Amino acid sequence: MYMAEFKLRFGSLKWYVRRIVEAKSFEEAKELAERYAKAMNKGEVSWELADIYESDKPLTLTEELVEKLEKV
Repeated sequence: MYMAEFKLRFGSLKWYVRRIVEAKSFEEAKELAERYAKAMNKGEVSWELADIYESDKPLTLTEELVEKLEKV
């Protein structure tokens, strides 16, 4: 399981959202997340893939997850 982080822009506003990506490999997760961002770019909000993380529990904040993200 992977977690994709997307950067969203609307005019001068910018924020980030995360989505769970179910894929068998990092490459497959990245491709799927890029396709998702492209599909979401049909409105006024601009979606851009920022990063992909491998994660066992993407919705649970743990000490291990925070340490892993701090190293990136």
